[in-house]
Amino acid sequence: MTDLLHQENHPFLDFVKKYKKALINTLVLTIVLIAGYFGYTELYQKPRESKAADALFTAEKYFAADSSNLVLNGDGTSKGALYVIKEFSGTKAANLAKYYAGISYYRTGEYNKSIDLLKDFSTSAKQVQAIAFGTIGDAYADLKKNDDAVEFYKKAGAHFPEDEAISAEYLFRAAGLLELNGKNEEAVVIYKDIKAKYPKTEKGFMADKYIYRLQVQP
Repeated sequence: MTDLLHQENHPFLDFVKKYKKALINTLVLTIVLIAGYFGYTELYQKPRESKAADALFTAEKYFAADSSNLVLNGDGTSKGALYVIKEFSGTKAANLAKYYAGISYYRTGEYNKSIDLLKDFSTSAKQVQAIAFGTIGDAYADLKKNDDAVEFYKKAGAHFPEDEAISAEYLFRAAGLLELNGKNEEAVVIYKDIKAKYPKTEKGFMADKYIYRLQVQP
């Protein structure tokens, strides 16, 4: 093999000679990209993540205490979730801050702001994501946008079926809105689904009553 490589007209040597400049440029670009990624991750993004998490810490405590205004705006000493969203965009803490702020806006009756933030939030924690979808449904329901509310209630009810109580609750809300809008057949389908999938939940126990009442209506 060594002898072949030293042959003057060997195809490999010809290739290297012909594309030497391009190969060097590619190698340099690769090194620059790797170094740039490392620099961005280690020297910029990780410190931002740490600062964002620190900034969100107090807002998380206020969220647990149900103090919505303090969650949003801080307490004068510590910053709130809205600050984290603005100053640390793209971090995990800013994403979580959208959840805290979205729920807090719902609690204060600012439904459109709640919807916008919760739609922009996403997480792999399925229970939390289901609650986010369900809260969007609640906000739409309070805005009398019932079709949108039903859509997100269904989405919440289907997102994490392992949590039977949450799933049954949001599906029940969807069925209730459908019934309110005179869409009884669609409501019955959901009530039956709740009964079949979540029979041990509170809403599962109640489903038969609603199914019977809707089916005997003239």
